[in-house]
Amino acid sequence: MKKYIVREAVKIPDGIDLTLNQNVVSVKGQLGTLNRSFTNAPVDIRREGDDVLIESFWPNKKRLAMVGTIRSHIQNMMTGVTQGYTYKLKIVYAHFPMSAKTTADEVIVENFGGERKSRTVKIPGTVKVSVVGDDILVKGIDREEVGQVAANIQTLTHIRNKDPRVFLDGIYIYEKGEGI
Repeated sequence: MKKYIVREAVKIPDGIDLTLNQNVVSVKGQLGTLNRSFTNAPVDIRREGDDVLIESFWPNKKRLAMVGTIRSHIQNMMTGVTQGYTYKLKIVYAHFPMSAKTTADEVIVENFGGERKSRTVKIPGTVKVSVVGDDILVKGIDREEVGQVAANIQTLTHIRNKDPRVFLDGIYIYEKGEGI
């Protein structure tokens, strides 16, 4: 039997101010503010008391999946403005001692594989990156931005055309979590 309505609810915790304006969600918490537009999604988003309801009428497979996806995005926004997200990366080298440093808007990796030229990655405005010994800490309130910066740093030192069992040099993500 086909469902005629699919409804998911997200509980708004204390200390969070959530506003809706035509499927544009704005979440404000102690760490900052996040905005996200769901105007192109084929769902209805509304607030009832301390809950946000995401619903779709006569859903097909795509709309059914979209309801759960939007629910997860809103939960991630709430977690981000209350706790934040942290990714930890490890600098690993066996052949050439590589180093990393940060400036205001980029991460610079020097001496990777003995190269003279430095490799750089841009950092978006809300993400903070710090280098502590052989660890790189990527912190922020937007889960997607933090994950993308960590992935860009790891991809920066990807080795091609060599045996990965022998040449292990690079920067690798080893821990993901909540909390700044």
